[in-house]
Amino acid sequence: MKQVALKQAALKVNEVFESLQGEGAFTGVPSIFVRLQGCPVGCSWCDTKHTWHIDLNDEVNSDVVMQQSFESTQWFSSSAEELFTLFERHAYVAKHLVITGGEPCMFDLRELTELAHQKGYSTQIETSGTFEVRASENTWVTVSPKINMKGGYDVRKDALLRADEIKHPVAMQKHVDELDSLLEGIKFTKQALIYLQPISQQKRATEFAVKTCISRNWRLSLQMHKYIGVE
Repeated sequence: MKQVALKQAALKVNEVFESLQGEGAFTGVPSIFVRLQGCPVGCSWCDTKHTWHIDLNDEVNSDVVMQQSFESTQWFSSSAEELFTLFERHAYVAKHLVITGGEPCMFDLRELTELAHQKGYSTQIETSGTFEVRASENTWVTVSPKINMKGGYDVRKDALLRADEIKHPVAMQKHVDELDSLLEGIKFTKQALIYLQPISQQKRATEFAVKTCISRNWRLSLQMHKYIGVE
């Protein structure tokens, strides 16, 4: 499917907050999360469906978004420098920046990630792998490949090759088979960590993921933040 990558400099920001990273290799690390608006992939189990559509009527100022305590379709426009000013205004202390969505790779993230590194932050992108990753080479890229979703987007080989970790939602053997087929024949220049993440923390999915991780020598990602009740 033809991509709809956004070229404009301003980021469309749905949410900004400070918490602990609850998934993957950075589990437990204090982090600032920047959630961007817009995603055409259409995952049926998505828990941020309010970020899917970009409605120009939903644009508000950053104060409105920062005061919200519920999932909203509203967003604000921001430059990279303005985001760091926002972090300072809210006295954030975390030095790990997680850019998520939505689908953050719809946006060109080079300016944001490079500026973050200049300011002493580490950076991480959480992406479905359906868009080109445009970010600093020092950014940690988490690809959660969304295979055969209703949006019709293919997982890109260049996104998989860029991945530092591949975090795959699973509930049954079919999902592992899809991952095997996706990775088959790709000659990785670096060894990405592979995590399985039980869909919706279901008991059966968790048991299946644990068994598969042990048999394949992969890793388990449990969405720790949902278990301990933090955002």
